[in-house]
Amino acid sequence: MPSTHMKLGMFYWPGGGQHMAAWRHRDAHPDFDVDVERIVELAKLAEGGLFDMFFMADSLTFWRGPLEAMSHDAAGAWIEPLTVMATIAQHTKHLGLVCTSSTTYDQPYLLARRFAGLDLASKGRAGWNLITTGNSSASKSFGHEQHVEKAARYRMAWEFAHVVRGLWSSWRQDAFVRDRTSGLFFDPAKLFVLEHEGEFFKVKGPLIVPPSPQGEPVMVQAGASEDGRELAAATAEVIFAAQQHFDAATKFYADVKGRMKAYGRDPDSLKIMPGLMVFVAETHEQAHAEYEELQDLIDPVMGLALLSQRMDFDFSSYGPDDPVPVLPVTSRGGSRAQLVNEQVANSPGMTLRTLYKHFAAGRGHGLIVGSPTEVADHMQRWVSGKACDGFNIMPPIYPRDLQRFNDLVVPELQRRGIYRTEYEATTLRGNLGLDRPPWSRNGIRRMGDAAE
Repeated sequence: MPSTHMKLGMFYWPGGGQHMAAWRHRDAHPDFDVDVERIVELAKLAEGGLFDMFFMADSLTFWRGPLEAMSHDAAGAWIEPLTVMATIAQHTKHLGLVCTSSTTYDQPYLLARRFAGLDLASKGRAGWNLITTGNSSASKSFGHEQHVEKAARYRMAWEFAHVVRGLWSSWRQDAFVRDRTSGLFFDPAKLFVLEHEGEFFKVKGPLIVPPSPQGEPVMVQAGASEDGRELAAATAEVIFAAQQHFDAATKFYADVKGRMKAYGRDPDSLKIMPGLMVFVAETHEQAHAEYEELQDLIDPVMGLALLSQRMDFDFSSYGPDDPVPVLPVTSRGGSRAQLVNEQVANSPGMTLRTLYKHFAAGRGHGLIVGSPTEVADHMQRWVSGKACDGFNIMPPIYPRDLQRFNDLVVPELQRRGIYRTEYEATTLRGNLGLDRPPWSRNGIRRMGDAAE
């Protein structure tokens, strides 16, 4: 398939949709987070739109803010993603199944086995979104008083990825001969027994799960920090990026793909797919009216809690219609606070409600509001301009806005010749245009190691 054809993922977040106020809207189903049948129907809708994958995030802790704010948040509880993905696998044929699992509070053998099992059950459609847990509250879920500091989390992630890839490479694709006549079930010459001993893990293979038709699950990542970019350049096959502006996205794209040469990797073996919340309707005016309607449903408690998190400043004693105060420039919220102070100086009287609506709109990801032509123009510009290889679409309300995307945007992308008209393969690798990556007994090269 030509490289100009964009890749699409459907990003699922618990609640009635991707917008933080979606569950309050009359068109949403507020119990979407616990209704697996609805999630399966959403996945089938994504497959109907010829999406490459269905992507599920995850959280290891309930605590993402004050209890009062969390009590208004539809994403306060989650179904474990692999459980849902195994169900979706039985109701779809082509759709990739990607979910998040952290390297910080897990074991490589167990994770490798779970994802290899999903890959085999789905006939080669699984992907693992590797993250390092940043939320310090998660430590107490696992009996630890102190959260693992960032540098250690990333060293652990490098080693974890190395072990998982080694376990996934336990068996040659043709190792299982199952010859009734000779009585030979598998060829021992085609078995690799990993024996790893590192800083964090000591693991002996092989993995007990045979390889799937795509060989091994696709490696996905979401990190944007310096450590995250380096890890992605070495290991990732898909990056779920959070980019809101075209110029910043092109720099990120060039930077990460430029780092891949040091690890002996082809830049085309990595697909960068930022999140994009899409408000689309037949007309520009209708799309904007629906966008504003959802924005007005943002609960002030949630809005102020969001600001407190983003600005590293406690807004709990403020009201939504209070003017935005001058914010302290701290090490955590520094550049963002400085930018807000400049905006307030240019717009005296700006209220906190206006400010939290701004930050809530795309939940830190890209946002496009408009007609099918406007949405397609935006997407085409980003892909052709090397800002990304495709997008993880974030429908504001489920299933309404995914259905609209299929009905209004997909045909326009197909008319322009930049999106598939049918699936090319039955595996996730096949549809993404990815080969199985090589893996040697030396494993994944570490940060700073030169290619051989």
